[in-house]
Amino acid sequence: MGKDRLFLCLGAVLKLLYYREIPCPDTAQVLSWLQEHLPLPASSQKVLTPTGLRLEGSGAQLAVFLWSGLNTTYLKIFQWSERPFPQQGRWLKEVERAIQSQFPHRYPQLPPIDLSQGSIFEQLEPFYPQTVKYFRRIPNGEFDLQRVYWWEKRWREEVQSPHACRPPVLFRQPAPEPAPQEWDLVIVGGALGAIYGAAMARLGYRVALVERLPFGRMNREWNISRRELQTLVEFGLLSPEEMESLILREYTDGFNKFFDGNSPVRAPVLHTPTVLNLAIDAEKLLQLCGQILRSRGGAIYERSEFQRAYIEEQGVTVVVKDLTTQEEFSLGSRLLVDAMGTASPIAQQLYGRRAFDSVCPTVGATIAGGFEPGVWDPQFGDILASHGDISRGRQLIWELFPGPGEDLTFYLFHYHQVHPENPGSLLELYEDFFTILPEYRRCDPERLQWKKATFGYIPGRFGQQPAPQEPFDRLLLIGDAAALQSPLSFTGFGSLVRNCPRLCDLLDTALRHNLLKAADLAQIRAYQGNSAVTWLFSRGMMVPTGKVLPPERINAILNSFFGILATEPPEVVDDFIKDRAGWLAFNRMAIKAALQNPRLLLWIWEAVGAEGFAQWLPTYFSYTGLALLSALLGSWFPKLVRRLQPWLESRYPRLWLRCLSWSYTLTYGVGQPRLEFHLPAPSSPAAQNLQNPIPTWIEERA
Repeated sequence: MGKDRLFLCLGAVLKLLYYREIPCPDTAQVLSWLQEHLPLPASSQKVLTPTGLRLEGSGAQLAVFLWSGLNTTYLKIFQWSERPFPQQGRWLKEVERAIQSQFPHRYPQLPPIDLSQGSIFEQLEPFYPQTVKYFRRIPNGEFDLQRVYWWEKRWREEVQSPHACRPPVLFRQPAPEPAPQEWDLVIVGGALGAIYGAAMARLGYRVALVERLPFGRMNREWNISRRELQTLVEFGLLSPEEMESLILREYTDGFNKFFDGNSPVRAPVLHTPTVLNLAIDAEKLLQLCGQILRSRGGAIYERSEFQRAYIEEQGVTVVVKDLTTQEEFSLGSRLLVDAMGTASPIAQQLYGRRAFDSVCPTVGATIAGGFEPGVWDPQFGDILASHGDISRGRQLIWELFPGPGEDLTFYLFHYHQVHPENPGSLLELYEDFFTILPEYRRCDPERLQWKKATFGYIPGRFGQQPAPQEPFDRLLLIGDAAALQSPLSFTGFGSLVRNCPRLCDLLDTALRHNLLKAADLAQIRAYQGNSAVTWLFSRGMMVPTGKVLPPERINAILNSFFGILATEPPEVVDDFIKDRAGWLAFNRMAIKAALQNPRLLLWIWEAVGAEGFAQWLPTYFSYTGLALLSALLGSWFPKLVRRLQPWLESRYPRLWLRCLSWSYTLTYGVGQPRLEFHLPAPSSPAAQNLQNPIPTWIEERA
């Protein structure tokens, strides 16, 4: 509630003076300190109450009370009289200093463990009791908890000591034991990489896929809209029947609603019936892609981990460790594709300290049953929702997706600016997840049927993608390893599907003409200017490390933007959340939000600062220029490029690759994808036989 809002309570005027989140889950400890050590106004007496205290004197009364929620503590101070205490404003500042001194933000540290001294359950239980308690009930929970710990440990090392944490993994030198060049592509990362690998195998390329886990095992569920999933059918990767077999559930509406109990801005529920409304059987999709890849002569090396790569002028030798036998082996390839995501040592070496600017730590679980009837209707999903204000320096946001039968998949995440002192913790977030789930959806966690843990780090960058510190030939990054993030549809599956035809067309062109220099491969990326420009919005949803924001601030920002979206036609909302909104729509809604709530600019400024705005402006101007060029050229230039392809590609292949990339930038790059490339039919000769990936005219020139 706003500070200027008045309430009438028991015949007295009740005015909110102060609202503060105290980053301590132990509300009893805070209450004890409050009642014993809180600084008092001059000439006041305190009266203890069950939830705080009452201050009286000089004809003034103040009510101070605490409550717990979201695994933290909140405090409010109300003036319960017409007359204030003398120098009341100065006293409130003294209260703020006292709280800051007694309860500073203490960012979680990862406890060291040694699995030779006991199970991960035994070693983490003193630090994360709720997490251990419920992971014991999840099938394969011990293995999954080890993966959570491993992922957080690696992420922390990369954020806190990006140059010291790992030795180099890319080398410009011959391999000690060169491998024969059996493969056109070696793709490291078997989730998103499997889809691209299957598509490239259908084009006739020899593809090897390296996966650290058993192939097909996912630590996330995938949701998508029917319109986006249809892209894989139109592209030619899946048949209509295969697509339908992947759909576990299709719900009728999705809700977006942020807590506004304390927000000065309120917004209605935003309905998004065609956003992420299909629950996909991710493991079945990966198995289908694996079958396509193997049937075209490809290979999948599961339970194998990338170690290093030796990049030479004529090829790449990729060294991989078999995690079952602990033995290393080598794969020879024309191109190495990194799809390892935030755990990628390749991305860390390429970008150093600039690898990722932001991240969404995400945890959750699939629950097979145990909710009381009426708690949730599986015909609906929660796309984005919050049920409280900032908690220990994070605005926690929920997602809820119905699955087959009674399955419900929950996610809890927050937007986070990467900082060495506060990298972002999965284990801390899981402790919150299991603690506050009953607050979000009425339930008894003891009665729930825990089916699967879901977790991960989803990275992003502020501004335009920087050039690698060390560009390498014959190396391409895709997916989360490239950190191309949308702040709303923050998972990578929708972007993957949307950009799959674009990237496969460009990659096919580069491989056919042996255009595998770093400058050529830089043309192959899924960058979208209309998505990149919205990073300022995601930055405004982060609490900077070491800074205290009003608890209601981020909910107020979210309610401002989503309140504007709620007044727009459904197709505009759909385009905005699916990264299809154009320059005019973006600017119109931004101006509309600023006019309706002028405080919004000040709030974002406080979160981002002058440096952040200065960093964002080049991205905005770049997008503006791209949008103008798209308006002028987008309707005819891509068609002209396709007409010129037979002549241009055969004579000037490098120029053709750049023209093709620019053509896609004018459409996909502004959120207006046009399907211009199709895979050969499964029964066609091109799909049945491995093609010579280098045209004969290139061999003759060589």
